[in-house]
Amino acid sequence: MEGAHENPAESSSSVPNSEEPAGLARGPEVLPREESEGCARPLDAAPKKLCGYLSKFGGKGPIRGWKSRWFFYDEKKCHLYYSRTAQDANPLDSIDLSSAVFDCKADAEEGTFEIKTPSRVITLKSKRKRSWRNSCALCKHHPGLWVWRLPCSPHLPCPWPFRTFPSSILELKYKTQCTIFGAIGRPKEQATDLQEKILPGMRNLRGTSSPYPPTQAPQELVRILHKALEAAQQEKRASSAYLAAAEDKDRLELVRHKVRQIAELGRRVEALEQERESLVHTAGLREQQLQELQRHVQLLVEKNQAKQQVICKLSEQVTRDFMQPPSQTPVPPGAADRDFLSQQEKMEHLKDDMEAYRTQNRFLNSEIHQVTKIWRRVAEKEKALLMKCAYLQAKNCQVESKYLAGLRRLQEASGGECAELLRQLIQEALRCEAREASAEGVELSPVSEYDEYGFLTVPNYEMEDLKLLAKIQALEVHSHYLLAHDAVERPLRERWAALGDLAPSAELKQLLRAGVPREHRPRVWKWLVHLRVRHLQSPGRYQALLSQGQVRKHPAARQIELDLNRTFPNNKHFTCPTSSFPDKLRRVLLAFSWQNPTIGYCQGLNRLAAIALLVLEEEESAFWCLVAIVETIMPADYYSKTLTSSQVDHRVLQDLLLEKLPRLMAHLGQHRVDLSFLTFNWFLVVFADSLISNILLRVWDAFLYEGTKVIFRYALAIFKYNEEEILRLQDALEIYQYLRFFTRTICNSQKLMHIAFNDMNPFPMKQLRQLRTAHRERLEAELRELEQLKAEYLETRNSQGPAVPGGCASEDEGEGEA
Repeated sequence: MEGAHENPAESSSSVPNSEEPAGLARGPEVLPREESEGCARPLDAAPKKLCGYLSKFGGKGPIRGWKSRWFFYDEKKCHLYYSRTAQDANPLDSIDLSSAVFDCKADAEEGTFEIKTPSRVITLKSKRKRSWRNSCALCKHHPGLWVWRLPCSPHLPCPWPFRTFPSSILELKYKTQCTIFGAIGRPKEQATDLQEKILPGMRNLRGTSSPYPPTQAPQELVRILHKALEAAQQEKRASSAYLAAAEDKDRLELVRHKVRQIAELGRRVEALEQERESLVHTAGLREQQLQELQRHVQLLVEKNQAKQQVICKLSEQVTRDFMQPPSQTPVPPGAADRDFLSQQEKMEHLKDDMEAYRTQNRFLNSEIHQVTKIWRRVAEKEKALLMKCAYLQAKNCQVESKYLAGLRRLQEASGGECAELLRQLIQEALRCEAREASAEGVELSPVSEYDEYGFLTVPNYEMEDLKLLAKIQALEVHSHYLLAHDAVERPLRERWAALGDLAPSAELKQLLRAGVPREHRPRVWKWLVHLRVRHLQSPGRYQALLSQGQVRKHPAARQIELDLNRTFPNNKHFTCPTSSFPDKLRRVLLAFSWQNPTIGYCQGLNRLAAIALLVLEEEESAFWCLVAIVETIMPADYYSKTLTSSQVDHRVLQDLLLEKLPRLMAHLGQHRVDLSFLTFNWFLVVFADSLISNILLRVWDAFLYEGTKVIFRYALAIFKYNEEEILRLQDALEIYQYLRFFTRTICNSQKLMHIAFNDMNPFPMKQLRQLRTAHRERLEAELRELEQLKAEYLETRNSQGPAVPGGCASEDEGEGEA
C-alpha cells in the first residue's frame, strides 16, 4: 500500500529479484530463506499490520469516481478496514477477506485490482505501479516454481477461494496445500495434469531470449492463462459440489447437469462449425471479389499507361509544333482589309434585320393580347347567352305545358263549336315541334323524341287525353332539366370526375343518392355489382351457362320468348327489328335460368335484365347485375312461385304508409282504394315500368349500393310527392285513373330525392326487419290455413265420389252410344 514510510533495512530479501512494496508499512523483520521456501512462518515472525493509501472506486449515479482512502489490515479478524485519513478514529467500513477473491484483469489499468466478496465487489488502485503485488512475499512452492503469497500469520485461516489472477506469467497464487490454483480437495494427479498443460509454455517463454522482463509477457498468452485459470476454478467448484453432495440423487443431478452442459457445448461447437464454414465461404467469395478487383485494377493500370503514352506523344508533337511552326503562304496586304470590311458590312445588315424582327414581334404580341382579350369577352358573353337561352327555353316549355293543360281543362268544361276549336288547337300543339336556331345562331336543345337510353320522351298513347298529358309531362321534365343543368348537374359531374378510385364511404353514399352522370354510370354499376357477387363470380361461368343452354332446352325458354316482345315497348332498342338487344336479353335470361334452377324464370326478370343491358351494354355484366339483384339484394323467395317475400314487403309498405302518410291513407281507405295492384309491381321490377328513365336510374344508383330500403323510401316519396293531388280527388274511379299514370307526372328528381332521404326520416333498418318478420309469420300462417282448407276440400270431394246429376249422361255413356 502506498502512502506509508518505508524502512531501508527492510528492503532486502532472501529471494533474488524480489521487489519490496514501495508504499508498505511493516516491522523490521525479514522473511528467512527457509520460511520463504516452505511458505510458512512462526507466530513471533509475523509482520506488523499492512497500511497505506489506496484509491477506491465508488459513488452513486454520475458522480462515481476514485477517492483516496486509508487502508489497514487486521490479521486477527482477517478484515481490511479503511477510513478517509490515517488520523480518523473510526473506520468507514471493512472488507471481510476470509471469503474474498483477489482479481486482477489482464486488460485492466496497471495497478488496478478487485476484491470480490460474496456480497459486493470493491475496486482499488495503487498509484505506485504493482505495489499491491509487492505487498506479497515471494516463496518457492515446488522446485523451479515461484509463487506469491500474502504475509498472513499461520493461525489466520486461508480464504477458501483466496487467489489472485495473473497479470503476468509469474503472478500466480497457490495455497500451502499441494494443489494448484486453490483447488481444494482436488486429486494431485489432476493438479499435475494442469501444471503440465501450463508450465511448459511458461518455461519455453522464460527460456527465450526476449528483451522484455518476465512481467511483460505477451498479452495473448496472459489471456489464455486467464481463461485456463477460470476454467480450472469452475471445474474445481463442480468437483467440490459433487464431493459435498449428501445423497446419490444429488450427485446424479449434478452429473445430469454436466451432461446437459456437454450437450449444449456440443451444439455450440456445431453452430461455431457452421459459422466457420459460412465464414470460409464468405472468405472465398471475398477472395474472388478481390481477384476481380485486382484484375480491374490491372486493366485500369494498363489503360492509364496507354493514356500516359498518348499524352507523351501529344506533348512531344506540341513541343515540335512550337519549336518548328508550319510555313504559311503569304497573303496580299489588301486582301485582309477587304475581308474585314465585308464581314463588318454583313454584321451591320444582320443587326438591322434583328431590330426589324424585334419591332415586328412586339407588334404581333400586342395584337395577340388584344385578340385574346376579345375572345375571352366573346366566350363569357356566349356562355351568358347560352344560360339565358336555356332559361328562356325552360320557361317556354313551362308556358307551353300550362297552355296544353289549360286547353285540356277547357275541352273538358265546354262543348259544341268551342269543343271542336279546342280539339284543333290541341292537335296543332301535339304536332308542333321546337325549332332550332335563333337570330344570332345560338343552337337550342329541343325536346327530342327519344332520351339518351332510347325511351320515348312522349309515349304514344291511343287516347288523346293521355297523349296531351304525356306532352305536358315531357315539357315539364325538359324545363326542369334546363333549369337544373348549371346549378345542379354541372357541380355533380365535377364531383364525380374528382372522385378517383371507388371505395365504400359516406361521400360515395351521398353521391349515389344524388345520381351518377351518364358517362360514369357503367363504371360505377360494374363496381357495385362486383361488390355484391365477388364471392359468386368465377372466370368463364357465363359462357359455361350459355353452353349448357345449347346442349338442352330449359323449361322456361318458352316463357322467356313470350316476354321478350313485351319488354319495354316504348324503347327503341327492344322494338327495332335490327337491334341486337333482344338477342342479348334472351341469352342473359337463359343463363340465369341455369344459374338459379330454384327460380328459373319469373315475370319481371326480363325488365330487370333489360335495364342492366341498357346501362352496362355487355351481356356478362348485365347477367351478373341480375344475379346481384335476385340472389344478394332482394330477400329469399322474392321471385319464387309463391312470391312470399314480395307479399311481405307489400304489407310492410302498407304499415309504413299508415305511419308516414296517415292523412293520405285515411282518404284512400274512405274510398276503399287498394294499392296492391300498383305497389306490388314496384317491388318486383324496382319501378322499371313506373318512373321516367332520368329518375328511374337515379333510384337504381342508390338501390344497388344500399339495397331494398331504397325501394321503400322512394315508394313513400312518390305518394308524398302527389299527396295533394290525390286528396283533391273525391271519387274512387278518378283516384284509380289517376294512380294509373301518376308516377309519370313526377319530373323533379331533386325534389323526389329530398323527400325520400330527408322527409321520410327516421327510417331505421331495425324497424324494417321487425315488420318483415311479423308479416312473414302472419302470411305463413295464412298460407298454412289455406293449404289446410284445400286439403279438407279435396278429401271431402274424394269421399263423395264422381257423382253425376240425374238426367245428365256421363262422358263414358255418350261415347258408348256413339
